[in-house]
Amino acid sequence: MLAIERKNEILALLQQEKSVVVAELRERYGVTEETIRRDLDKLEKEGLAKKTYGGAVLNESLNTDLPFKVRKRANVESKQYIAEIINELVEDGDNLMLDASSTAVYAAKSLKHKKNLTIITNSVEILLDAADVAGWRILSTGGSLKEGSLALVGYQAVNMIQSYHVDKAIISCKGIDKYAGITDSSELDMQIKKAMLDAANQSIIMADRSKWGKVAFTKICDLNHIDYLVTEFEPDQQWLKSCEDAGVKLLYSQPEK
Repeated sequence: MLAIERKNEILALLQQEKSVVVAELRERYGVTEETIRRDLDKLEKEGLAKKTYGGAVLNESLNTDLPFKVRKRANVESKQYIAEIINELVEDGDNLMLDASSTAVYAAKSLKHKKNLTIITNSVEILLDAADVAGWRILSTGGSLKEGSLALVGYQAVNMIQSYHVDKAIISCKGIDKYAGITDSSELDMQIKKAMLDAANQSIIMADRSKWGKVAFTKICDLNHIDYLVTEFEPDQQWLKSCEDAGVKLLYSQPEK
């Protein structure tokens, strides 16, 4: 196994378990403790983990971007629930914008049976995955490739998005707060998401429950700027009231836990 593959697996394990132990990782990968410590050193320098005595814990800051491969494997069941709802919102012939979030990748996969869709996206993953879908028109935003994210960003991407008008923009975020609104950890990602929302007749935010009540670094928009908020479980009564007051249609697939 390559060092980068092992490091990403350790990060995925941290996402799931919240902490790891050096001795257990040594046995798991068949390498020395020094090798594991170097992996944890790199994760700490990248702001993804915090070393502890004998191991490390996940850095759960909303302002740290995890690699796309790690995000794609996190909260998979929740993203699949959300994708099922997106499938119901999209109609044959729709013009769509999809961001480069891992949730958008699951949403795009759920739409493959739809006919005559036009999809504008800054997601390299969606561009590749949708390339073999007959009858779809796929447009790339262009722009600069953001390291570790499989996302195209920058002024070229924003300018391209602003030159179109679509039926629906479907994006994700890092945090949703009743007062701070919809937020993200990266200004580059925020610029893309905001431009997509502004270019659409209907704006759809996808967010699993881990993002509710959280505030990330930069604001995308206020809660009352969006039309649909899609999640996996029924929120509490206060959130239901906040969405109603903001004129947001809340969609979910499972009753409250």
